[in-house]
Amino acid sequence: MVETYARPRFGEPREPKNRVNPGSRLAGLLDLVAASHLRAALFLLACGLVLFLPGFFNIPPIDRDEARFAQATKQMVESGDFIDIRFQEDVRYKKPVGIYWMQSAVVETASALGLPRAEVRIWLYRIPSLIGAIGAVLLTYWTALAFVTRRGAILAGLIMASSVLLGVEARLAKTDAMLLLTVVAAMGAMARVYLSWQRGEDPVRPPWSWPVIFWTALAGGILLKGPLILLFVLLTIATLAILDRSATWLWRLRPVWGLMWMLVLVLPWFVAIYWRAGETFFTDSVGRDMLAKFAAQESHGAPPGFYLALFWITFWPGAALAGMAAPAVWRARREPGAQYLLAWLMPSWIVFELVMTKLPHYVLPLYPAIAILTVGALERRILSRSWLMRGAAWWFVIPAGASVLVVVGAIALTRQPVFLAWPFIAAALIFGLFAWWLYEDSRAERSLLNAVVSAMFLAIAVYGIVLPSLTPLFPSPEIARALRNVVCVGPKAAAAGFHEPSLVFMTGTSTLLTDGSGAADFLGQGSCRFALVESRSERSFAARAEAIGLRYNVASRIDGYNFSQGKAISIAIFRSEGTE
Repeated sequence: MVETYARPRFGEPREPKNRVNPGSRLAGLLDLVAASHLRAALFLLACGLVLFLPGFFNIPPIDRDEARFAQATKQMVESGDFIDIRFQEDVRYKKPVGIYWMQSAVVETASALGLPRAEVRIWLYRIPSLIGAIGAVLLTYWTALAFVTRRGAILAGLIMASSVLLGVEARLAKTDAMLLLTVVAAMGAMARVYLSWQRGEDPVRPPWSWPVIFWTALAGGILLKGPLILLFVLLTIATLAILDRSATWLWRLRPVWGLMWMLVLVLPWFVAIYWRAGETFFTDSVGRDMLAKFAAQESHGAPPGFYLALFWITFWPGAALAGMAAPAVWRARREPGAQYLLAWLMPSWIVFELVMTKLPHYVLPLYPAIAILTVGALERRILSRSWLMRGAAWWFVIPAGASVLVVVGAIALTRQPVFLAWPFIAAALIFGLFAWWLYEDSRAERSLLNAVVSAMFLAIAVYGIVLPSLTPLFPSPEIARALRNVVCVGPKAAAAGFHEPSLVFMTGTSTLLTDGSGAADFLGQGSCRFALVESRSERSFAARAEAIGLRYNVASRIDGYNFSQGKAISIAIFRSEGTE
């Protein structure tokens, strides 16, 4: 990636004649799986499952976004209305319908196969995110093949699979993992068209496969999250057009036919929702959600530089190598491949840094470009030999810090040290230490592979063991369990002071969200009714109950912690007298 290296250049991949890093067992495994595309894909699939499945089935619904998405899908399944999007009686028009259709298909299939209580099993709603995350890893491999060797493409896929941010999104029933899949598919197809043009290739019959992938991915991204995918694509195209002073290569994407195909895919639902709700959907999704993010929306404001600071955690373990690769990448910025990847990365990153509303997952679709750029520098062994090499310590610092945090957190919340997680934490620390101690700029691959193994053990410890054990953080499943154990048939509930979406998802769409007085009135309207009253609302509940002559009993009390609001809670479950 410097001027003295004529080849390999980004966009001119070739396979190495000799093993890059003999003598390492992990490198030997990489040699084995790099022998064919099938082996490489199966290897990345297996690694993705190891990294994403811990905790996937047993972490309860997470407030608030995941529970909102899942509840809206649940109402689609209950009502049979797959056009409108609602959370209880309120419309939920922030995002299009794509993810709700995917989640509905999974839940309906599970119900048809006889899985009991499928509609309240949160892991079913997460399956599209798992598919999106694994698909994004495989598509990162496919995209990277246009820039680096097959071995390097596997490493790029591993960097994405092990990144902290993708690991989180793979376990959440929301749009971002699947959006990443569509972005990588579109950018990978566009990369092949652009690099073919840069190499001067002018086939008599240009392939249709790349335009089909590109326009289909754009349609999928629009149905998932509106026009956001167009931001990444259009900024990349505009940047390349300015740098090259030409954009004639875009005709190879068959824009006329492609636009028609994209409209065929996206217009039916947009027409249907317009017919149902008029301009409300477009006003809410574009005006109140997307454009509102230019201001600090929902208390998520942060200054420029937020994503750069967070990058060192969310892109771990690849972040350390990315930092060491940065100088070489910048020197190679005029090479066609590096230019394309930087055009994908930098304009969108700058926009996100300037937008006031900031959430960590906004920059996730830019991470594959960083992974491929990093591997490009690694393959040519031109990582920085300066003070940036000290960043190798980060491979040990993150598992060490995370281990202390989760163990201390578990002891503080549950008074249990979660000993089962300790062997996996120890293994994560050992492999992280190996990654640091063994680091040499000429054998960075060996350290990266050790860091990926460290990430696997850390995922098992944190997601698979510690988080599911922190029951005080998830009071909604405990409340739902208490309501399922009652004797009466068809219990109805009203909640005062604790209105998290996970409660509605777990206890039923009909759950009334009210205040203490409203909960008392609700309880007096019949039998088999329960009032879920948080301690701060108990005084108003008791006062109203006394005023209306309500007689009630305490069924149970659940103590926990509402991490959405950052405060401890205590929820009493009251029942009308005579209700069991």
